Amino acid sequence: MYEKEKIEIVEYGKKLITDRLTTGTSGNISIYDPEKKLMLISPSGIGYFDTKPEDIVVMDLDGNVVEGDKKPSSEHGLHAAMYKSKPKARATVHTHSMYCTVLSVLGEPIRAAHYVVADAGVTCVPCAKYETYGTMELANAAVKAMGESDAVLLANHGMVAVGKSLKSAYGLAAGMEYCAEVYYRALCTNKTPNILSDDEMRKVIEKFKGYGQVKTKA
Repeated sequence: MYEKEKIEIVEYGKKLITDRLTTGTSGNISIYDPEKKLMLISPSGIGYFDTKPEDIVVMDLDGNVVEGDKKPSSEHGLHAAMYKSKPKARATVHTHSMYCTVLSVLGEPIRAAHYVVADAGVTCVPCAKYETYGTMELANAAVKAMGESDAVLLANHGMVAVGKSLKSAYGLAAGMEYCAEVYYRALCTNKTPNILSDDEMRKVIEKFKGYGQVKTKA
């Protein structure tokens, strides 16, 4: 099942390491098939460069394994909660990227020091309260804090991003790490960062809807 999607998860797992969005075996990736209501997710505790397509686990959103002989990521409940609360989501990327994690340790959201925060669809990326990893308490806290955002920080843990494809979810995770770094470095100057207003951010969010090679009617 899902040969193409399994290969895609393996390749993006390697990118998590090479792009320094996580270390070791931390973080996880999933893809969701809304028609069959099945989720493909990276396995628990296997290095990203050691993970093979056949190691990817196929499961339903209630935690039942449909295919695969490996233990799924400990955060499969978190991924399932994303798909249940975000009907348009088709992929989820969970990272332990440095600057997002630093802000999460401070309980600090990613404020709009850079307009690219708008890529998450909100004026400020929230931070969920701390809960033990791999628990439904964490999944519920993430969903509650996330609201309309496509990204959320997890206190003393990391971050989560969702998207319409694995490419878009990964791009959002990378973009939020950039914004988190900009905001953190600005705070380190001991000056007050210039935070863009909600009105300006809403303008950017609207402009982003037409960004890139958007198809138009003839």
